[in-house]
Amino acid sequence: MMHAAEFTFVTPHAPMLCQALAPEASDETGDRSSALISLENDRLTLRVAAGDISALRAALNMWLRLITIAEDMQEIDSHGKS
Repeated sequence: MMHAAEFTFVTPHAPMLCQALAPEASDETGDRSSALISLENDRLTLRVAAGDISALRAALNMWLRLITIAEDMQEIDSHGKS
C-alpha cells in the first residue's frame, strides 16, 4: 500500500525555496520514499510518497524541517537587506 501527503506553502519566498530545495528532491533519499517539489506563483507544493507509514513520517519530518529552515533563512536575509 502506498501512502502520500501533500503540503502547500504560500510565501513570497516560494521561488527561492524551490530553487534551494530542488537539488534535494532530485537526489534519491532511499527506496522507501520519494518527494516532488513544484512551484506555482507564490505557492510551493511538496508531495511525498512512501511504501509504509513509518517511511512517510520520516520523509515528512525531513522535508518539513528543510522547508522551515529555508524559509527562516529567507526571512533573516530579507530583514538584513533593509
